[in-house]
Amino acid sequence: MPKAFIHSANTPRDMNPQCLDQWFSIEKQRNYILKIKGRVGLTPRRAECFVRLCAYLLLKQQEFDDGLRKPLTQLHKPKGFVPCTHREAAELFYAHTERGSDRSAGMMLDKLCDLGLIEKKFDGNTINIQIRYLPEFSSSPKPVEPIQLEIDAFKPSDAILVAKLLAHLYRWLNNDTATVSNKIKTLLREWVKQYPTGMRVLRRCDNYRPVGFSLIYPVAPDSEKNFFVPPSKTLHLCSDSDIDPFQIALPGMDDCTSAFVRSWRIDTPYLNRDNVRCLLEDTQKTLVQMQSDFPNLCDLYIIIVHPVHSYIELALALGFQKIGEDPNSPVYWMYTPVERFVKVDLKKALSKLQFTSYSPEF
Repeated sequence: MPKAFIHSANTPRDMNPQCLDQWFSIEKQRNYILKIKGRVGLTPRRAECFVRLCAYLLLKQQEFDDGLRKPLTQLHKPKGFVPCTHREAAELFYAHTERGSDRSAGMMLDKLCDLGLIEKKFDGNTINIQIRYLPEFSSSPKPVEPIQLEIDAFKPSDAILVAKLLAHLYRWLNNDTATVSNKIKTLLREWVKQYPTGMRVLRRCDNYRPVGFSLIYPVAPDSEKNFFVPPSKTLHLCSDSDIDPFQIALPGMDDCTSAFVRSWRIDTPYLNRDNVRCLLEDTQKTLVQMQSDFPNLCDLYIIIVHPVHSYIELALALGFQKIGEDPNSPVYWMYTPVERFVKVDLKKALSKLQFTSYSPEF
């Protein structure tokens, strides 16, 4: 047994990440990397870091529970959260490359978190990480019945779960997800009172949980100028400001010409071609319905708010074009005419994209 793993009663029970390859061979690591790379947003480098992190947390948990006796032969999900510092992550991620900083390792953890592969929380003293279940990590996965989904109108009771889904997206901008979630919940319930037509959910049929959300927001004419300012100055959902740069237009405002895709997201486990197409078809129908309320509606804007988010590829395939970047932040505006978007052949547009379905976590 490597010296790093020998503990006495007076020795801390800390796993040494530098010894990972001795307890989970590089060959086995590569096999798992091949199984998962190619998922949406998961580059070979991120896949390598994720596999090494999974193995390390599993070994660390085993060491704490029972003591390490023999090398791992296969990966499975560690139970709950396991402590892991940025220093440990750096030793894991950069063991075979030029040494990266603790900050770089923290950014990689954030990317894995944003992709829905891990969850991370800080208890005031230590960073704790939980691995989400992946069927590829089981040698004989149990068959899972397909989850039936349906499109439905947003209801005020959906606000809490949808807010949690959206707050995850803004973690890289504001780590205070509890405050962000509460603000989004409050705003969603205000908006649905003003204009419910533009708020739609992709919902599980078994437990009615919303796993996707679309918010098409008709913009009051006085707010249209904000589409031409640096986009980071308009990120109201994750800001501390009480002033919304985009006021909602109400039916009867015939001078409303702009719609803002304020939110469009599908939870990672459900991100596949069929579900994307289903929600996009509903988005097209929603815009057509909005045109009856706002007959001069002609401009459609979105904002890309995530530095590693794969939705940029989807936006380009749907005909959106960049119109404004931010010198201080990796966010930018994109635009397409409403009449062009509602006529997009979704089957053709999505055929150009690579989607790998994530199995839901129960």
